[in-house]
Amino acid sequence: MKLTLATAALGALMAAAPAMADLVIPDLSYRTGPFAAGGIPFSDGYNDYFTMLNERDGGIGGVPIRMVECETGYTTEKGVECYEATKNEGSLVYQPLSTGITYQLIPKVSADGIPLHTMGYGRTSAANGKVFEWVFNYPANYWNGASGAINHLLEENGGDLSGKKVALVYHNSAYGKEPIRTLEELSKKHGYELALLPVDSPGQEQKSQWLQIRRDRPDYVILWGWGVMNQVAIQEAANIRFPMENMIGIWWSGAEPDVIPSGEASNGYKALAFTATGDDFPVFDDIKKYVHETGKAAGAGDKVGTVQYNRAVYAAMLASEAIRTAQEIHGVADITPVMMRDGMEALSITEDRMAELGMSGFGPTFDVSCENHGGPGLVGVTQWDASAQTWNVISDFKPTDAEVIGALIDEDSAAYASENNLEGRCN
Repeated sequence: MKLTLATAALGALMAAAPAMADLVIPDLSYRTGPFAAGGIPFSDGYNDYFTMLNERDGGIGGVPIRMVECETGYTTEKGVECYEATKNEGSLVYQPLSTGITYQLIPKVSADGIPLHTMGYGRTSAANGKVFEWVFNYPANYWNGASGAINHLLEENGGDLSGKKVALVYHNSAYGKEPIRTLEELSKKHGYELALLPVDSPGQEQKSQWLQIRRDRPDYVILWGWGVMNQVAIQEAANIRFPMENMIGIWWSGAEPDVIPSGEASNGYKALAFTATGDDFPVFDDIKKYVHETGKAAGAGDKVGTVQYNRAVYAAMLASEAIRTAQEIHGVADITPVMMRDGMEALSITEDRMAELGMSGFGPTFDVSCENHGGPGLVGVTQWDASAQTWNVISDFKPTDAEVIGALIDEDSAAYASENNLEGRCN
Protein backbone atom coordinates (compact mmCIF):
# COMPACT_ATOMS: atom_id res chain seq x y z
CA MET A 1 0.00 0.00 0.00
CA LYS A 2 1.17 3.52 -0.63
CA LEU A 3 0.45 6.64 1.43
CA THR A 4 1.42 10.04 0.02
CA LEU A 5 2.09 12.85 2.46
CA ALA A 6 1.64 16.46 1.40
CA THR A 7 3.34 18.85 3.76
CA ALA A 8 0.11 20.73 4.50
CA ALA A 9 -1.71 17.57 5.53
CA LEU A 10 0.98 15.56 7.30
CA GLY A 11 -0.76 15.38 10.65
CA ALA A 12 -4.09 14.23 9.28
CA LEU A 13 -2.56 11.59 7.06
CA MET A 14 -0.39 10.16 9.82
CA ALA A 15 -3.42 9.92 12.07
CA ALA A 16 -5.15 7.92 9.34
CA ALA A 17 -2.29 5.41 9.01
CA PRO A 18 -3.48 1.82 9.55
CA ALA A 19 -2.80 0.31 12.96
CA MET A 20 -1.16 -2.91 11.84
CA ALA A 21 2.21 -4.61 11.74
CA ASP A 22 4.06 -3.48 8.66
CA LEU A 23 7.47 -2.61 7.28
CA VAL A 24 7.52 1.15 6.77
CA ILE A 25 9.73 2.54 4.00
CA PRO A 26 9.69 6.35 3.60
CA ASP A 27 10.31 7.89 0.21
CA LEU A 28 11.62 11.46 0.42
CA SER A 29 10.66 12.19 -3.18
CA TYR A 30 10.91 15.19 -5.45
CA ARG A 31 8.39 14.98 -8.23
CA THR A 32 8.35 18.77 -8.53
CA GLY A 33 10.98 21.45 -9.02
CA PRO A 34 14.07 21.77 -11.24
CA PHE A 35 15.35 18.28 -10.37
CA ALA A 36 12.10 16.39 -10.94
CA ALA A 37 13.43 14.77 -14.12
CA GLY A 38 15.71 12.67 -11.91
CA GLY A 39 13.43 12.43 -8.90
CA ILE A 40 10.34 11.09 -10.67
CA PRO A 41 11.80 7.92 -12.21
CA PHE A 42 13.73 7.17 -9.02
CA SER A 43 10.60 7.37 -6.86
CA ASP A 44 8.67 5.34 -9.43
CA GLY A 45 11.24 2.54 -9.39
CA TYR A 46 11.66 2.62 -5.61
CA ASN A 47 7.90 2.34 -5.02
CA ASP A 48 7.27 -0.17 -7.80
CA TYR A 49 9.78 -2.70 -6.47
CA PHE A 50 8.24 -2.72 -2.99
CA THR A 51 4.74 -2.88 -4.49
CA MET A 52 5.85 -5.89 -6.52
CA LEU A 53 7.02 -7.61 -3.31
CA ASN A 54 3.65 -6.90 -1.69
CA GLU A 55 1.62 -8.14 -4.64
CA ARG A 56 3.76 -11.18 -5.46
CA ASP A 57 5.04 -12.27 -2.04
CA GLY A 58 2.79 -10.60 0.49
CA GLY A 59 5.63 -8.33 1.56
CA ILE A 60 8.87 -9.53 3.13
CA GLY A 61 8.80 -12.47 5.54
CA GLY A 62 5.01 -12.33 5.52
CA VAL A 63 4.87 -8.68 6.61
CA PRO A 64 3.50 -6.10 4.14
CA ILE A 65 5.51 -3.05 3.15
CA ARG A 66 3.97 0.38 3.62
CA MET A 67 5.45 3.18 1.54
CA VAL A 68 5.24 6.68 3.01
CA GLU A 69 6.03 9.27 0.37
CA CYS A 70 6.78 12.89 1.25
CA GLU A 71 7.58 15.54 -1.35
CA THR A 72 10.77 17.54 -0.70
CA GLY A 73 11.17 19.41 -3.99
CA TYR A 74 14.90 18.63 -3.49
CA THR A 75 15.08 21.36 -0.86
CA THR A 76 17.00 20.62 2.32
CA GLU A 77 14.48 22.36 4.58
CA LYS A 78 11.55 20.32 3.24
CA GLY A 79 13.62 17.17 3.38
CA VAL A 80 14.22 17.67 7.10
CA GLU A 81 10.51 18.44 7.59
CA CYS A 82 9.61 15.20 5.83
CA TYR A 83 11.99 13.25 8.03
CA GLU A 84 10.56 14.72 11.21
CA ALA A 85 7.00 14.06 10.00
CA THR A 86 7.62 10.42 9.12
CA LYS A 87 10.26 9.10 11.52
CA ASN A 88 7.71 8.05 14.16
CA GLU A 89 5.81 5.95 11.62
CA GLY A 90 8.25 3.14 12.37
CA SER A 91 10.39 4.08 9.37
CA LEU A 92 13.12 1.50 8.82
CA VAL A 93 15.54 3.31 6.51
CA TYR A 94 15.76 6.67 4.74
CA GLN A 95 17.02 7.16 1.17
CA PRO A 96 16.78 10.96 0.64
CA LEU A 97 18.48 11.12 -2.80
CA SER A 98 20.06 14.45 -1.85
CA THR A 99 23.47 15.24 -0.41
CA GLY A 100 22.18 18.44 1.19
CA ILE A 101 19.37 16.60 2.99
CA THR A 102 21.79 13.81 3.90
CA TYR A 103 24.19 16.15 5.72
CA GLN A 104 21.31 17.50 7.80
CA LEU A 105 19.95 14.04 8.59
CA ILE A 106 23.20 12.39 9.68
CA PRO A 107 23.09 13.80 13.24
CA LYS A 108 19.32 13.28 13.41
CA VAL A 109 19.30 9.60 12.44
CA SER A 110 22.28 9.02 14.71
CA ALA A 111 20.31 10.44 17.65
CA ASP A 112 17.05 8.71 16.67
CA GLY A 113 18.56 5.32 15.83
CA ILE A 114 17.24 5.05 12.27
CA PRO A 115 19.46 3.88 9.37
CA LEU A 116 20.27 6.21 6.49
CA HIS A 117 21.25 4.73 3.12
CA THR A 118 22.85 7.23 0.75
CA MET A 119 23.62 5.02 -2.23
CA GLY A 120 26.28 6.69 -4.33
CA TYR A 121 25.89 10.12 -2.70
CA GLY A 122 25.99 11.95 0.63
CA ARG A 123 28.95 12.18 2.98
CA THR A 124 31.62 9.89 1.55
CA SER A 125 33.42 9.30 4.85
CA ALA A 126 30.23 7.68 6.18
CA ALA A 127 31.71 4.55 4.60
CA ASN A 128 33.62 4.28 7.89
CA GLY A 129 31.16 2.32 10.02
CA LYS A 130 33.40 2.66 13.07
CA VAL A 131 32.37 6.33 13.22
CA PHE A 132 29.06 6.48 11.32
CA GLU A 133 27.02 3.76 12.99
CA TRP A 134 23.71 4.63 11.33
CA VAL A 135 24.83 5.74 7.86
CA PHE A 136 25.57 3.50 4.86
CA ASN A 137 26.63 4.42 1.31
CA TYR A 138 27.28 1.07 -0.35
CA PRO A 139 28.03 -0.07 -3.05
CA ALA A 140 30.06 3.01 -4.09
CA ASN A 141 30.58 6.61 -3.05
CA TYR A 142 31.53 9.94 -4.63
CA TRP A 143 35.25 9.44 -4.12
CA ASN A 144 35.00 6.08 -5.86
CA GLY A 145 33.31 7.99 -8.68
CA ALA A 146 36.11 10.55 -8.89
CA SER A 147 38.72 7.78 -8.93
CA GLY A 148 36.69 5.78 -11.44
CA ALA A 149 36.67 8.71 -13.84
CA ILE A 150 40.44 9.17 -13.54
CA ASN A 151 41.02 5.42 -13.93
CA HIS A 152 39.06 5.51 -17.17
CA LEU A 153 41.14 8.43 -18.43
CA LEU A 154 44.29 6.56 -17.45
CA GLU A 155 43.14 3.59 -19.51
CA GLU A 156 42.49 5.92 -22.44
CA ASN A 157 46.05 7.25 -22.18
CA GLY A 158 48.09 4.12 -21.62
CA GLY A 159 48.27 4.71 -17.87
CA ASP A 160 49.83 8.17 -18.09
CA LEU A 161 48.00 11.47 -17.51
CA SER A 162 51.07 13.60 -16.89
CA GLY A 163 50.71 16.99 -18.54
CA LYS A 164 47.01 16.51 -19.29
CA LYS A 165 44.40 19.08 -18.30
CA VAL A 166 41.20 17.95 -16.58
CA ALA A 167 38.35 20.36 -15.83
CA LEU A 168 35.69 19.62 -13.21
CA VAL A 169 32.37 21.33 -13.98
CA TYR A 170 30.44 20.92 -10.75
CA HIS A 171 27.18 21.85 -9.04
CA ASN A 172 28.15 24.57 -6.54
CA SER A 173 26.82 22.73 -3.48
CA ALA A 174 27.92 20.13 -0.95
CA TYR A 175 27.15 17.53 -3.60
CA GLY A 176 29.28 19.12 -6.28
CA LYS A 177 32.20 19.81 -3.96
CA GLU A 178 32.50 16.20 -2.75
CA PRO A 179 35.01 15.01 -5.41
CA ILE A 180 37.36 18.00 -5.29
CA ARG A 181 39.74 16.75 -2.59
CA THR A 182 39.98 13.32 -4.21
CA LEU A 183 40.68 14.76 -7.65
CA GLU A 184 43.32 17.04 -6.14
CA GLU A 185 45.07 14.09 -4.48
CA LEU A 186 44.86 12.05 -7.66
CA SER A 187 46.31 14.96 -9.65
CA LYS A 188 49.39 14.86 -7.41
CA LYS A 189 49.67 11.12 -7.98
CA HIS A 190 49.12 11.12 -11.75
CA GLY A 191 50.45 14.50 -12.80
CA TYR A 192 47.42 16.06 -14.47
CA GLU A 193 46.38 19.71 -14.08
CA LEU A 194 42.96 20.21 -12.44
CA ALA A 195 40.67 23.19 -13.12
CA LEU A 196 37.59 23.80 -10.96
CA LEU A 197 34.51 25.38 -12.56
CA PRO A 198 31.52 25.75 -10.19
CA VAL A 199 27.99 26.21 -11.55
CA ASP A 200 25.35 27.77 -9.32
CA SER A 201 22.08 25.88 -8.84
CA PRO A 202 19.96 24.99 -10.70
CA GLY A 203 22.58 25.29 -13.45
CA GLN A 204 20.77 26.88 -16.37
CA GLU A 205 23.44 29.54 -16.87
CA GLN A 206 26.86 28.14 -17.80
CA LYS A 207 28.08 30.36 -20.64
CA SER A 208 31.10 31.70 -18.77
CA GLN A 209 32.29 28.25 -17.68
CA TRP A 210 32.22 26.86 -21.20
CA LEU A 211 33.85 29.95 -22.66
CA GLN A 212 36.66 29.32 -20.19
CA ILE A 213 36.86 25.71 -21.33
CA ARG A 214 37.04 26.86 -24.95
CA ARG A 215 39.85 29.24 -24.01
CA ASP A 216 41.85 26.89 -21.77
CA ARG A 217 41.24 23.78 -23.90
CA PRO A 218 41.36 21.03 -21.24
CA ASP A 219 41.86 17.51 -22.56
CA TYR A 220 38.94 16.16 -20.52
CA VAL A 221 35.87 17.42 -18.67
CA ILE A 222 34.36 15.66 -15.67
CA LEU A 223 30.74 16.71 -15.15
CA TRP A 224 29.34 16.65 -11.62
CA GLY A 225 25.82 17.96 -12.11
CA TRP A 226 22.21 17.13 -11.41
CA GLY A 227 18.91 17.87 -13.09
CA VAL A 228 18.76 20.65 -15.66
CA MET A 229 22.45 21.46 -15.12
CA ASN A 230 23.43 18.26 -16.93
CA GLN A 231 21.53 18.86 -20.15
CA VAL A 232 22.67 22.49 -20.25
CA ALA A 233 26.30 21.42 -19.78
CA ILE A 234 26.12 18.85 -22.55
CA GLN A 235 24.50 21.34 -24.92
CA GLU A 236 27.08 24.00 -24.07
CA ALA A 237 29.86 21.46 -24.67
CA ALA A 238 28.34 20.71 -28.07
CA ASN A 239 28.11 24.43 -28.84
CA ILE A 240 31.88 24.87 -28.42
CA ARG A 241 32.50 21.55 -30.20
CA PHE A 242 34.10 19.90 -27.21
CA PRO A 243 34.59 16.20 -28.06
CA MET A 244 31.84 14.25 -26.31
CA GLU A 245 34.01 11.16 -25.92
CA ASN A 246 36.34 13.30 -23.76
CA MET A 247 33.55 14.24 -21.37
CA ILE A 248 32.55 11.92 -18.52
CA GLY A 249 29.90 12.49 -15.87
CA ILE A 250 29.33 11.11 -12.41
CA TRP A 251 26.41 8.63 -12.29
CA TRP A 252 24.02 11.45 -11.40
CA SER A 253 24.99 13.12 -14.69
CA GLY A 254 24.33 10.11 -16.88
CA ALA A 255 20.62 9.51 -17.45
CA GLU A 256 18.32 9.87 -20.44
CA PRO A 257 17.03 13.39 -19.59
CA ASP A 258 20.63 14.61 -19.55
CA VAL A 259 21.42 13.62 -23.13
CA ILE A 260 18.20 13.35 -25.14
CA PRO A 261 17.59 17.14 -25.37
CA SER A 262 20.86 17.60 -27.30
CA GLY A 263 19.96 15.00 -29.91
CA GLU A 264 22.85 13.70 -32.02
CA ALA A 265 25.18 16.26 -30.45
CA SER A 266 25.31 14.20 -27.24
CA ASN A 267 26.50 11.06 -29.02
CA GLY A 268 29.56 9.55 -27.38
CA TYR A 269 29.11 11.24 -23.99
CA LYS A 270 30.21 8.99 -21.11
CA ALA A 271 28.99 8.52 -17.55
CA LEU A 272 30.00 6.42 -14.57
CA ALA A 273 27.67 3.73 -13.25
CA PHE A 274 27.22 1.18 -10.48
CA THR A 275 24.05 -0.38 -11.94
CA ALA A 276 23.20 -1.96 -15.27
CA THR A 277 21.34 -0.34 -18.15
CA GLY A 278 18.33 -1.56 -20.13
CA ASP A 279 15.27 -3.65 -19.25
CA ASP A 280 16.49 -7.16 -20.12
CA PHE A 281 16.23 -8.54 -16.58
CA PRO A 282 13.62 -10.97 -15.20
CA VAL A 283 12.85 -8.66 -12.28
CA PHE A 284 11.21 -6.24 -14.69
CA ASP A 285 8.87 -8.97 -15.95
CA ASP A 286 7.52 -9.35 -12.43
CA ILE A 287 7.23 -5.58 -11.94
CA LYS A 288 5.24 -5.31 -15.15
CA LYS A 289 3.05 -8.30 -14.28
CA TYR A 290 2.27 -7.50 -10.65
CA VAL A 291 2.47 -3.71 -10.67
CA HIS A 292 2.10 -2.04 -14.05
CA GLU A 293 -0.44 -4.39 -15.61
CA THR A 294 -2.61 -4.27 -12.48
CA GLY A 295 -2.72 -0.47 -12.37
CA LYS A 296 -0.59 -0.17 -9.25
CA ALA A 297 2.41 1.66 -10.75
CA ALA A 298 3.74 4.67 -8.87
CA GLY A 299 3.94 6.61 -12.13
CA ALA A 300 3.06 6.11 -15.76
CA GLY A 301 4.93 2.80 -15.91
CA ASP A 302 7.03 3.98 -18.85
CA LYS A 303 10.43 4.34 -17.16
CA VAL A 304 11.45 0.68 -16.88
CA GLY A 305 15.01 0.24 -18.12
CA THR A 306 15.93 3.90 -17.80
CA VAL A 307 18.92 4.81 -15.67
CA GLN A 308 17.22 6.36 -12.65
CA TYR A 309 14.39 3.80 -12.56
CA ASN A 310 16.91 0.95 -12.63
CA ARG A 311 19.01 2.59 -9.94
CA ALA A 312 15.94 2.92 -7.71
CA VAL A 313 14.98 -0.72 -8.21
CA TYR A 314 18.52 -1.63 -7.14
CA ALA A 315 18.23 0.59 -4.05
CA ALA A 316 14.89 -0.98 -3.14
CA MET A 317 16.34 -4.46 -3.62
CA LEU A 318 19.21 -3.64 -1.25
CA ALA A 319 16.75 -2.37 1.36
CA SER A 320 14.55 -5.45 1.05
CA GLU A 321 17.54 -7.78 1.32
CA ALA A 322 18.68 -5.94 4.44
CA ILE A 323 15.19 -6.44 5.89
CA ARG A 324 15.39 -10.18 5.14
CA THR A 325 18.83 -10.32 6.76
CA ALA A 326 17.54 -8.51 9.86
CA GLN A 327 14.59 -10.87 10.09
CA GLU A 328 16.96 -13.85 9.98
CA ILE A 329 19.34 -12.37 12.56
CA HIS A 330 16.64 -11.53 15.09
CA GLY A 331 14.13 -14.28 14.36
CA VAL A 332 11.22 -11.85 13.97
CA ALA A 333 9.45 -10.61 10.85
CA ASP A 334 8.19 -7.22 12.04
CA ILE A 335 11.61 -5.66 12.63
CA THR A 336 12.55 -2.34 14.25
CA PRO A 337 14.91 0.34 12.88
CA VAL A 338 17.67 -0.91 15.19
CA MET A 339 17.23 -4.42 13.79
CA MET A 340 17.29 -2.91 10.29
CA ARG A 341 20.69 -1.42 11.07
CA ASP A 342 21.92 -4.89 12.02
CA GLY A 343 20.59 -6.26 8.73
CA MET A 344 22.29 -3.55 6.70
CA GLU A 345 25.56 -4.11 8.53
CA ALA A 346 25.44 -7.86 7.83
CA LEU A 347 24.24 -7.53 4.23
CA SER A 348 25.84 -9.88 1.70
CA ILE A 349 24.97 -9.47 -1.98
CA THR A 350 26.15 -12.51 -3.91
CA GLU A 351 25.80 -13.32 -7.59
CA ASP A 352 23.70 -16.38 -6.71
CA ARG A 353 21.27 -14.22 -4.77
CA MET A 354 21.16 -11.62 -7.54
CA ALA A 355 20.24 -14.40 -9.97
CA GLU A 356 17.46 -15.60 -7.64
CA LEU A 357 16.10 -12.05 -7.60
CA GLY A 358 16.10 -11.84 -11.40
CA MET A 359 18.92 -9.29 -11.32
CA SER A 360 22.03 -11.23 -12.33
CA GLY A 361 24.76 -8.77 -13.28
CA PHE A 362 22.58 -5.79 -12.34
CA GLY A 363 25.15 -4.38 -9.93
CA PRO A 364 28.36 -5.33 -8.12
CA THR A 365 28.41 -8.08 -5.51
CA PHE A 366 29.63 -7.03 -2.07
CA ASP A 367 29.56 -7.53 1.69
CA VAL A 368 28.93 -4.90 4.37
CA SER A 369 30.51 -5.02 7.81
CA CYS A 370 30.69 -3.00 11.02
CA GLU A 371 33.87 -1.36 9.78
CA ASN A 372 32.89 -0.95 6.11
CA HIS A 373 29.54 0.69 5.36
CA GLY A 374 30.58 1.63 1.83
CA GLY A 375 31.03 -1.63 -0.03
CA PRO A 376 33.81 -2.33 -2.54
CA GLY A 377 33.63 0.91 -4.53
CA LEU A 378 33.47 -0.81 -7.91
CA VAL A 379 32.68 1.58 -10.76
CA GLY A 380 31.73 1.01 -14.40
CA VAL A 381 31.50 3.33 -17.42
CA THR A 382 28.62 3.76 -19.86
CA GLN A 383 28.43 5.65 -23.16
CA TRP A 384 25.44 7.23 -24.87
CA ASP A 385 24.44 6.08 -28.35
CA ALA A 386 22.25 8.90 -29.62
CA SER A 387 21.03 7.01 -32.68
CA ALA A 388 19.84 4.00 -30.69
CA GLN A 389 18.82 6.14 -27.69
CA THR A 390 20.60 3.74 -25.34
CA TRP A 391 23.38 3.68 -22.77
CA ASN A 392 26.00 1.05 -23.59
CA VAL A 393 28.22 -0.40 -20.87
CA ILE A 394 31.82 0.01 -22.08
CA SER A 395 33.60 -0.98 -18.87
CA ASP A 396 32.92 -3.58 -16.20
CA PHE A 397 32.61 -2.64 -12.54
CA LYS A 398 36.25 -2.10 -11.61
CA PRO A 399 38.16 -1.25 -8.40
CA THR A 400 39.03 2.34 -7.59
CA ASP A 401 42.05 3.79 -5.78
CA ALA A 402 41.60 2.32 -2.29
CA GLU A 403 44.87 3.81 -1.04
CA VAL A 404 43.95 7.43 -1.80
CA ILE A 405 40.27 7.07 -0.92
CA GLY A 406 40.91 5.11 2.26
CA ALA A 407 43.29 7.76 3.59
CA LEU A 408 40.79 10.52 2.87
CA ILE A 409 37.97 8.59 4.53
CA ASP A 410 40.09 7.98 7.63
CA GLU A 411 41.06 11.65 7.81
CA ASP A 412 37.53 13.03 7.36
CA SER A 413 35.82 10.51 9.63
CA ALA A 414 38.42 11.10 12.35
CA ALA A 415 37.70 14.83 12.19
CA TYR A 416 33.95 14.14 12.46
CA ALA A 417 34.51 11.83 15.43
CA SER A 418 36.61 14.48 17.17
CA GLU A 419 34.05 17.22 16.54
CA ASN A 420 31.23 15.07 17.89
CA ASN A 421 33.11 13.38 20.75
CA LEU A 422 32.67 9.89 19.28
CA GLU A 423 34.89 7.08 20.51
CA GLY A 424 34.33 4.72 17.60
CA ARG A 425 33.05 1.15 17.58
CA CYS A 426 33.62 -2.30 16.01
CA ASN A 427 36.24 -3.26 18.59
